Amino acid sequence: MNYDAYTDIREGRNLNTFEFVSIGKNGAIPKCVFFVPTPIPYVYNLAFGNVLDDGEIDDTTVSDNGDRNKILATLAKVIDQYTRKYPERQIFFQGSTKERTRLYRWQ
Repeated sequence: MNYDAYTDIREGRNLNTFEFVSIGKNGAIPKCVFFVPTPIPYVYNLAFGNVLDDGEIDDTTVSDNGDRNKILATLAKVIDQYTRKYPERQIFFQGSTKERTRLYRWQ
């Protein structure tokens, strides 16, 4: 992937969470990526979305901030960093809509 990624990423303890801010035509939108263990050993779900004012994560809103490729490159960077620290872990992710899942496959 040859897109710029966000570089100001705050890493959580044990690299289980990563936070950054999407900057674009709709302003600054806080984003969060986190890795959640599944019932299957060594398989972790990647969750991603907007951070709401109450701290909850919304993975259904379309931000349309004009920085889609930069966000996808940032996700790739985060996954790479996470799997370098935990090479035995597999990452599972799926979009919250059919369109998002198709986008993730395309990239």
